[in-house]
Amino acid sequence: MTRLILPDLTRFEEWRDLLTEMRSETDIPHGSGMWEVDAGITEEGLAQHIIVSAHLMDTSRPAPQGRVHATQFWVTDDEDRLVGFLHMRHELNENLIDRGGHVGYGIRPSRRREGHASAALGLALEHLKALGVDRVLVTCDDDNVASAHTIESQGGVMEDVRNGTRRYWIELA
Repeated sequence: MTRLILPDLTRFEEWRDLLTEMRSETDIPHGSGMWEVDAGITEEGLAQHIIVSAHLMDTSRPAPQGRVHATQFWVTDDEDRLVGFLHMRHELNENLIDRGGHVGYGIRPSRRREGHASAALGLALEHLKALGVDRVLVTCDDDNVASAHTIESQGGVMEDVRNGTRRYWIELA
């Protein structure tokens, strides 16, 4: 069973392996939150990532300038192994409305086509509904057929394509 868990420093080696596999495709894997980290794929980098993630999740204080409150998750499989990332934004700003949306996710190449992305997105939708969000925006690159299918499997209805980005809305009410 796919689960969403919070980042954990005790899983550094597993996180490093996951990022290393995913970075073979792109510099910053979707949903990883690694754009926040200066220290790279090191224990210091993961510790930095956990601190930044905790600050973004803390709704008792304002989000940093130009940012929104968000929760960073790791995606695990039925044996509790890390298979991907999911970044869930609690609200949208202008930038996220055009590109990014409420949820960004990525699954390691060796574990794709096993249903983890659809399951993780479904779990994120449950979290967002609990936060009071009733309409969720999820985006993907226009040529990412697999991600488009994932979004559609969770009720996504495409609104449009902007600058190479498909924009889907999912009603939670």
